[in-house]
Amino acid sequence: MSRLLGRLGGAAAAHPWRIIGAWVIVLVAFTALSAGFGGTPHDDYNVPGTESQAGTEFLRKHLPELAGTDARVVVHGKGKVDPATLEGLRTRLAAMPSAGDVSQPRMSADGDTALIAVRYTIPVTDFEGTTGMDALRAAAEPLVREGLQVEFGGQVAENISAPSGTAEAVGIVAALFILVFALGSVIAAGLPLIVAISGLGVASAIIALLAKVTDISGTAPTIATMVGLGVGIDYALLLVARHVEGLRVGLSPREAAAAANATAGASVIVAGLTVLVSLFGLRLATLPVYSSFGYATFAAVGAVMLASITLVPALCGLAGHRVLPRAVRKGAAVARDTVARPGLTARWAALVGRRPVVAALASLLVLGVLSAPVLGMRTWPQDAGSQPTSNTTRQAYDLTSAEFGAGANGPLVIAVDTAKVPDVDGLVAALRAVPGVALVAPAARTADAAVILVEPTTGPQDERTTELLNRLRADVLPDGALVTGLVAVFADISDRLSDRLWIVVAFVVALSLLLLTVLFRAPVVAVKAAIMNLLSVAAAYGVMTAVFQTDAGAKAVGLPHSVPVSSWVPILLFTVLFGLSMDYEVFLLSRVREDWLATGDAQGSVVRGLSATGRVISGAAAIMVAVFIGFALDPDVTVKMIGVGMAAAVLVDATLVRLVLVPATMSLLGRANWWLPAWLDRLLPHVKVEAAEERELAPVA
Repeated sequence: MSRLLGRLGGAAAAHPWRIIGAWVIVLVAFTALSAGFGGTPHDDYNVPGTESQAGTEFLRKHLPELAGTDARVVVHGKGKVDPATLEGLRTRLAAMPSAGDVSQPRMSADGDTALIAVRYTIPVTDFEGTTGMDALRAAAEPLVREGLQVEFGGQVAENISAPSGTAEAVGIVAALFILVFALGSVIAAGLPLIVAISGLGVASAIIALLAKVTDISGTAPTIATMVGLGVGIDYALLLVARHVEGLRVGLSPREAAAAANATAGASVIVAGLTVLVSLFGLRLATLPVYSSFGYATFAAVGAVMLASITLVPALCGLAGHRVLPRAVRKGAAVARDTVARPGLTARWAALVGRRPVVAALASLLVLGVLSAPVLGMRTWPQDAGSQPTSNTTRQAYDLTSAEFGAGANGPLVIAVDTAKVPDVDGLVAALRAVPGVALVAPAARTADAAVILVEPTTGPQDERTTELLNRLRADVLPDGALVTGLVAVFADISDRLSDRLWIVVAFVVALSLLLLTVLFRAPVVAVKAAIMNLLSVAAAYGVMTAVFQTDAGAKAVGLPHSVPVSSWVPILLFTVLFGLSMDYEVFLLSRVREDWLATGDAQGSVVRGLSATGRVISGAAAIMVAVFIGFALDPDVTVKMIGVGMAAAVLVDATLVRLVLVPATMSLLGRANWWLPAWLDRLLPHVKVEAAEERELAPVA
């Protein structure tokens, strides 16, 4: 693989405009295809095998006008709202495409607020783009012109995601500053950004095309952009830094590009494939929305990985020696001295190596403190109650809570098979007597089915609402009565994800152990790396819990109050973070193993390996942290949580793990790091991540 990548890098550097032209053609072609045939992302809340899904399927068969998605229209005025105005609104709502049932206006006690519920005959995934919200806004427009406040809630309003672009801009600007500092050249700093943005341009078009043929979550493109931007810049930085290193020791631009692609390029391929393979773990969650996160992120990481090993050598070849800092271009002797001089990372690794037990215990103590809050983590899927107060869904949520009670934002929908439960009125009476129930609406009936709406006294995110749901299912409802609706769906999603988390963890860890063992022929190193990555993820979970489940932390990231951790986050964060942590592991261990094979010096190889990769890994980690913090500014709560969690994990991984635990544990284990049983040695294939002799790979015909 290294030799092939070396030839690719040399050819790209020798003929840069061909590669650049090919990427321009690919980008334009995919962009045109996505503009003409692309779809719109939306969330799919189907949860196969759950009671809420069974209830939805029953309603689709027997009461289709109540089986689809829903919307809530909240009208608020300074005084009492005119009933004639509300009746006109109700008529326009009923005339909307796919509107099945429009409730009578529910008035607040003082008459200044009305709530109208709309049930559709189709699921929310059947709406194209913003058509659902456009119809709602058009129906409410006459009321807005009269000076009334109209806000929208429910699935139709909550299912629209409109990224502002602020997060991406913040991440890119921060990354540029870090790149200039790390590489010392504006031209060199610009190359990773160009490569990452080019790859993401193609990935965005692919995601839009995927949205046409399958369900892609509204949040998935933003998550994919976050991960793709971070790894794309990192991969390109690794290649550019290795290219600059080649120029500093006297290689020509073409030779340096070939050597960088043969060595760092091989690490990029392995690291990228590790992330891609980890994403397969999302399929084990058995939820369509998770599969969509995997598809989108797979496209982003794959595109930036391919852009890195083709565009970087082409752009470096085109730039020539201008990727070097101005001072270095003026004197080769200064450059060579700079390369040879021991760095801060090497001195730090040597210091840790002299006190490995103390260093390891201290870092484990800090990791334990950071991880401790995870014991109190509570999960709940994102809903309107978690959104910023500027959103119409949040304003509708707050108005509804204030005027009708918190439970009005999340009624439980009970689908009743009247063949099994003939006494529907008796069931309604029994439900009204259950503690925690604020209101039970009269049943809507057909010949063989009925629907009962139960309004809790508490809001959707409140633990007592989930307790009520469980109590109804276990003790109150007879066979033939199924609880569905968004709150029940969210509760089932949380339970499903909690059950599947450990399966995903086991799959990803086992796969990573296998990959590292094959690559480095060192099972001890593989097990140690997996444990360290688990510690990084645990610390990220702890930081995320501490930030979002406390009022002070939530306000610091732009939320008005504490919220549960989104149910979507733990599994998604784990799969992505484990893959990203393995990136740094591959970059570091490939250098350490190369030195170990050459010298047989277990402790010295760690110091020299860290010295060779420390500056690049630290710069790459700083870029990732900056990118992820930028996404923590996104208004979407799920994106915000993932941004905070990933920034925390990468920061921990690049400091406590790579700078303390790695040198400490490898010093303690010594030669045992590279122990390999004879029987396993015979079974494992020989895979070379980076070529040891760059000189042989530099000249390319």
